[in-house]
Amino acid sequence: MPEITLTTLVLLCLAALVAGWIDAVVGGGGLLLLPALLLGLPNVPHTYALGTNKAVAIVGTTGAAVTFVRKAPVQVWTAVRVGLAALAGSMGGAFFAAGISDAVLRPVIMVVLVAVAAFVILRPSFGARPEGADRAPLTRARIVTAIVVVGGGIGFYDGLFGPGTGTFLVLALTAVLHLDLVTASATAKIVNVCTNAGALAMFAYQGSVYWQLAAVMAVFNLAGGMLGARMALSKGTEFVRGVLLVVVFSLVAKLGFDQWA
Repeated sequence: MPEITLTTLVLLCLAALVAGWIDAVVGGGGLLLLPALLLGLPNVPHTYALGTNKAVAIVGTTGAAVTFVRKAPVQVWTAVRVGLAALAGSMGGAFFAAGISDAVLRPVIMVVLVAVAAFVILRPSFGARPEGADRAPLTRARIVTAIVVVGGGIGFYDGLFGPGTGTFLVLALTAVLHLDLVTASATAKIVNVCTNAGALAMFAYQGSVYWQLAAVMAVFNLAGGMLGARMALSKGTEFVRGVLLVVVFSLVAKLGFDQWA
């Protein structure tokens, strides 16, 4: 592992803390954590930043998932099945990734994200917790659609391109399974654990993980993830909606910067 100054280590740990919080609430923590690692480790192959990022993120995501499962009405087996489909989809996306330019995908994703933000703003009821008779049943058709479309489709996107995967999972699970945003965020954490585990296994096999650095950062990421999960549970849907919109617009800004700066 390369030498890292104390200042750099502190900044990386703070980035891990905040990224864990963002990931737990609505996904998208990688928007902060991965650039922080790339900046903090400027003279190493980018695969090491990617591998270390996964080793850190899986700890915080797992902590957030456990916190959510204990207090939110999550169907764990459904989430795991979606996660396994996402794992398979991400492997397929990674297979085709080399042949597709990021410059082509970024404008498309930006348009999709702006449309998503507009939809969330104009439909205040989207992701609200249904009550009593208004609660939609979790039918077999919805579960199969979630496995194929959400798991396979967004998993493919994750392997192909990646940015905003956690946020897309929350939105898609809300729409397909008719979950409230808090439960969708909880379900997305379990899916993320599955996909992170697959990616981490591959990076570990390739020897592209700085385990010592990851172990230190993971402590802060875990703390941020558990704190974010508790805040999402206590503050409810409107809080998650607000964080969601901030993350979506931040992602649009980042993609725009990468495309045209």
